Amino acid sequence: MKFPGSVLVSLVLFLSETTAALCLSAAYRAAGDPMWHWLTLVCALLPCVLVQLSLVFIHRDVTRDRPLVLLLHLLQLGPLVRCVEAFYIYYHAGRIEDPYVSITKKWQVPKDGYSEEIEKEVGQAERKLRTHRSAFSRASVIQAFLGSAPQLTLQLYISVMQREITAARSIFMLLSLLSIVYGALRCNILALKIKYDDYEVHVKPAAYLCIFLWRSFEIATRVTVLVLFSSVLRIWIFPVTMANFFGFYFFPWILFWRSRSPFPENIEKEFSRVGTTIVLCLLTFLYAGINMFCWSAVQVELNDPDLISKSQNWYRMAMYYTLRFVENTFLLLMWYLHKTDIYMYVCTPLLFLRLLLGYCMAIFFMLVFYQFCHPCKKLFSSSITEALLSCLKFLFFMRKTPKSTVLREEAAVKTPENTDEAQSSSKTIDSQKGYLHQSASSNA
Repeated sequence: MKFPGSVLVSLVLFLSETTAALCLSAAYRAAGDPMWHWLTLVCALLPCVLVQLSLVFIHRDVTRDRPLVLLLHLLQLGPLVRCVEAFYIYYHAGRIEDPYVSITKKWQVPKDGYSEEIEKEVGQAERKLRTHRSAFSRASVIQAFLGSAPQLTLQLYISVMQREITAARSIFMLLSLLSIVYGALRCNILALKIKYDDYEVHVKPAAYLCIFLWRSFEIATRVTVLVLFSSVLRIWIFPVTMANFFGFYFFPWILFWRSRSPFPENIEKEFSRVGTTIVLCLLTFLYAGINMFCWSAVQVELNDPDLISKSQNWYRMAMYYTLRFVENTFLLLMWYLHKTDIYMYVCTPLLFLRLLLGYCMAIFFMLVFYQFCHPCKKLFSSSITEALLSCLKFLFFMRKTPKSTVLREEAAVKTPENTDEAQSSSKTIDSQKGYLHQSASSNA
């Protein structure tokens, strides 16, 4: 049985970040900054409530008679209780023979063109432990992108406006960044398990390192770009963020509407249509929050029974990174043109280039992961590099299209003139031939 290390990591990040947020919020209140106090407090408590609800929903505690567990969740102690329960199951597994054992069949990832089916016995204890891992993985994603990401953006904005970074704030921002990167990493692992559910997938340490570097550069660059832009154009940051958020929020619904599929009814048996709609809205809300800051490896597809797309859409991924790079460049350019005295002692051209280079490094590590470190790369029918090249060719074609149309119009205009000239030249040649024929007959 696998050690529940992911459960422990999720709990440590959750408790440390929540504690640091409460301490920093109290420090803002003591310093006489009520606005920063309340914003920090709201960004800390709102994801806590959502994490408790997600754990209760995944474990189905509402339908089970467990009032003590529900009370502990109301007291915001749910993750701690779940972690203790997971380690209790782990250390007591195998001491008592499990009467309920199921057999699962999975395929190995093909090696040298050969794949073998593996049968494995799964006991009740291991199934419970898998449920705990799955619940904490989803809770980490919610904590990361609905709590840590807004919190990191807020604290970095406060540091820029106050022109100082205190020790407590720097530690808190580091914890928030680690929480976001870990949540993005769990998205990648979740995507692997969903898309390759029929295979026995083993992620190597090199793959974890590539994902960590990829997500670190991507998220740090994105948050910095948003903060710099909002520090000089405060009003315009709201249309930019709202367009991003609602674009990704309504995108799955638009695809669902175009597919003309029936409304999904198999999420939970006890849910009515209203409850199912609320769950789907929360799912797309989380999907939009993830894509605001980084690429969500899991694609929501509401017409699928599992609500998750199992196909690997390289072109959508390549288009996302292409458009995101263009957007970051535009926001940095606006910041550079409208920078204020806050950045008097900052080398703004160097910072501009460093941020663009940081996003390019994120794309580089992403390519390294999918090209060399992906555990199921032998199952790919195509690669991400081909999709990126196709996007670049498409953009190059869009730039060349107006010029080519002008050339065609010029050719179309010149064609009648050329035909007239050809007809006139043929007439002159015929007349010259007739003149020579007449002169030859007269000489005869």
